Amino acid sequence: MPPLSSASPSASPFPSRDSVVTALRAAGCVFAEDEAELILGAARTPGELAALVGRRVAGLPLELVLGWAGFHGLRIAVAPGVFVPRRRTEFLVDQALAHAPRARVVVDLCCGSGAVGAALAAGLDRPEVHAADVDPAAVRCARGNLAAAGGRVHTGDLFDALPAALRGRIDILAANVPYVPTGEVALLPAEARDHEPLTALDGGPDGLDVLRRVSAGAPGWLAPGGCVLVETSERQAPAAVEAFTRAGLGTRLAVSDELYAQVVVGVRQ
Repeated sequence: MPPLSSASPSASPFPSRDSVVTALRAAGCVFAEDEAELILGAARTPGELAALVGRRVAGLPLELVLGWAGFHGLRIAVAPGVFVPRRRTEFLVDQALAHAPRARVVVDLCCGSGAVGAALAAGLDRPEVHAADVDPAAVRCARGNLAAAGGRVHTGDLFDALPAALRGRIDILAANVPYVPTGEVALLPAEARDHEPLTALDGGPDGLDVLRRVSAGAPGWLAPGGCVLVETSERQAPAAVEAFTRAGLGTRLAVSDELYAQVVVGVRQ
């Protein structure tokens, strides 16, 4: 890593913005200027700044360097070993809010950091919020992010984690399931491959194993008119739509070209 230089010899020893940008750019950070602003804003001392830059240069995702990720206008705390929310998933939140703007009961399955549940809670009028994940590290992180909304976070595999009292009551069931085919996980960027849990990435041979389980189980948990939403890829979308339809859900595919996002929406008839 190039040494970080101060803004001027007579100024404080705080490294200059230009030296931070140079270090990040040399490490291959495409948005070095934007990242430098965020890192400079997070550092309280020159030593802390050097440590933050060093972690980013070593390949740690920016969100883990900062300790938070921006998502749907919120700051979501993230922790090592927990899936970092992606901007494209904001489209799933938008679709859910558009379909059920007065939802009273919300569930965030495969919740990771709890970003989707937190965004839905912020966009609704004090809903009952539940979230679940199989990974204890994700559950701990989500509990912190959902505390302000009174959210309850459960540990377990999909619907097995949820309280039985939720059956037939869920207005929005959001499931940001893993959907990378097993054979393609090794092709992911190192930031995801090396720092995020395999269970949050690997969706089985064709990437749709968890999606099929969610679509099959959702009708028994949704309230009448309630919706289940799952993110998928453009290539997988036809098979994902078929899985939802086969489960008896009224199904549509929502697409955002801007965010390169595909969301399958299923509604209990």
